[in-house]
Amino acid sequence: MVRLDRIGKRYGRGPWVLRALSLDVAPGEVVALRGGNGCGKSTALRIAAGITAPTTGRVTRGASVGYAPERFPTDVRPPAREYLRRLAAVRGVPLRWDLVEALGFAGDPDAPVATLSKGNAQKIALAQALHATDLLVLDEPWSGLDAAAGAVLGELVASSAAAVVLTDHHGHDVPGMREVFLGEVGDGVVVIELDRVGEAFALISGMTGVSSARPVGAGARVEVRAGHSDGVLAEALRLGCSVRSVRS
Repeated sequence: MVRLDRIGKRYGRGPWVLRALSLDVAPGEVVALRGGNGCGKSTALRIAAGITAPTTGRVTRGASVGYAPERFPTDVRPPAREYLRRLAAVRGVPLRWDLVEALGFAGDPDAPVATLSKGNAQKIALAQALHATDLLVLDEPWSGLDAAAGAVLGELVASSAAAVVLTDHHGHDVPGMREVFLGEVGDGVVVIELDRVGEAFALISGMTGVSSARPVGAGARVEVRAGHSDGVLAEALRLGCSVRSVRS
């Protein structure tokens, strides 16, 4: 699993890229981060994966983490099969070349990764991430894949026992995937993502301090004035909802 607890990130004295982002992703759950360019999606992924340290807040994650960046490094020299074997050994799991084959890899498994085509290198990048058992962090994983490989990737993501956090501007549909929206929400506003809302939606949307509420799958995205957020959270829990994320 992974838990982001009121994460904030800024670089030097620059503007805040993320502020007060809280997010829980359980084993076997898939969460897609949504939002416009510059809203902090990739930064949130790198923080979740442990590649970037947050400026504020705390991260809790499992030990076995797989990360696939949007742009795979072009200077990876080991042969593709050997590269995956080494990373699998680091994670203490057997090499799964079947993941590469399922994604339709058409290159030479003994060729250096740096010499592969963009599509084949992307498949190696995804396969190494999919070896992880606790957390998968995937930044635009469908980029560069053909339709057949993209469909296979969707099945692999949906069936993973690990917690999965990803971005995808193409809008691929993964069964059961939950969406979390990042971006500016205005000063003094708290965004609460709820699950298992059901008939409680009408009660929550009418509470004092709620400025907007809209259904999202089996849950809801609720914007609340900061001074009323604790009360709305408490009432949502009392009504049997589960809180998936909170940010301000």
